Amino acid sequence: MKHLVLGGVRSGKSAFAQLQVAQSGNPVCYIATSQIRDEEMAARVLAHQQNRPSDWQLIEEPIALASSLASLSKSGQAVIVECITLWLTNLLCLEDEEHFERETTAFLGAVAAFQGELVIVSSEVGLGIMPINAMARRFADEAGVLNQKLAKLTDQVTLVAAGLAMPLKSSL
Repeated sequence: MKHLVLGGVRSGKSAFAQLQVAQSGNPVCYIATSQIRDEEMAARVLAHQQNRPSDWQLIEEPIALASSLASLSKSGQAVIVECITLWLTNLLCLEDEEHFERETTAFLGAVAAFQGELVIVSSEVGLGIMPINAMARRFADEAGVLNQKLAKLTDQVTLVAAGLAMPLKSSL
């Protein structure tokens, strides 16, 4: 089962996603994509660490997400990837179009081929106003396109808002 969980900042998407993988009954690997660049991000990462079980395996991978995901692809494995939009930011900040295309294409391929339980967390960023600068507009565009592609590759898609999970797509 592949599940895309979307939501805004502090929507409850992380807690919902963690509950989904925990309920699988399989060993869980948490793939974290964030990079700590300031104290505020360090505090966010710490809060996430404290809110997940200590027996979950952790892989920190800010760029080469496809290879990490492919290495975990097997029946009886549960994987949570958090967060796709942070990963997308990391790629865009490299300012290397070839690398960006290679990594996003490889990631989508790894999702399509994944065997096991997979929960992907991503932010829904398209509900706000049009950003004022080119990088922010590019990010919003790329996030929207990537979320659409992931929605096609996953069996379930859930939007979480105000802590409430709203199914958008279900394999049932």
